[in-house]
Amino acid sequence: MRFSHEKIETNLILLAVLVLITVSIGGLVQIIPLFTIETTIERVAGVRPYSPLELLGRNIYIREGCYLCHSQQIRPFRDEIERYGHYSLAAESMYDHPFQWGSKRTGPDLARIGGKYSNDWHVAHLIDPRAVVPESVMPTYAFLERPLDYADIAAHLRANRAVGVPYTDEMIASARADLEAQTDPDADAAGLLARYPKTVVADFDGDTKHVTEMDALVAYLQMLGTLVKFTDYTLKDLRQ
Repeated sequence: MRFSHEKIETNLILLAVLVLITVSIGGLVQIIPLFTIETTIERVAGVRPYSPLELLGRNIYIREGCYLCHSQQIRPFRDEIERYGHYSLAAESMYDHPFQWGSKRTGPDLARIGGKYSNDWHVAHLIDPRAVVPESVMPTYAFLERPLDYADIAAHLRANRAVGVPYTDEMIASARADLEAQTDPDADAAGLLARYPKTVVADFDGDTKHVTEMDALVAYLQMLGTLVKFTDYTLKDLRQ
C-alpha cells in the first residue's frame, strides 16, 4: 500500500488522471439525478417573464452595477423577514440570466421594493439619492433621463427564449408595441396586461416625449416582489 501511494504521488500524469476520474464520478453522482426529475425549481403561481420594458430596465440595473450594493435575496431568518418581507423563493429568479441574489448590502435588499415607493420617489432617488435619503452613499444616475435604445428589443426576447425563458412568438412580435404601451397611461394596454399580468403601466419619469432609461429602470424596480401572493407560502418552524 505504501509503495502504491508513493508511485501515484510521484507520477504527475498518473495523479492527474486519477484526480480527474474521482472528480468526474463525484460530478456525475450530483448531476445525473437532476435529469430524472421534471424541474429542480418548484413552480409558483404568478411568476412570469419580464415585460420588454422591465427586461431592458434589468439590463440597465446590471450595466450600472446595482447588484454590487443591493441584494435581491431575503434569507429565511426572522430579522430578514421582519425588515424586508417574505423570504425569497427560488422560482422568483427562474427567468433571471444571471440571477441578482447578490452577496453584499451597502444599501437595502430590493427583492420586495416594488410598490413600496412611488414612481416619483424612485426618479428623485436615482437623480439625487441624498435628496430623499440624506445618509445615502449611492452615486447619482441623472444621466438615465436619456432616451432608451430599444430598436432591438425583439432580439432581446429571442435571446432570452434561447436560454429557456418562455417568450412566445406573439410576445416577440409585440415587444416594441408592449414596451411603448407600458410608458403611456393613455394607450390601450389590454394586450400588454394579458401577456404580462400585474405590469405597472405609467409615465414613470414624467417625460411624455421619450421612453427613457429611467422609465425602464423604474419599471423594473416597481415589479420586484409584486408577482407572487406570498400568503400562500409559509415558512414552517421559523426559529429565533
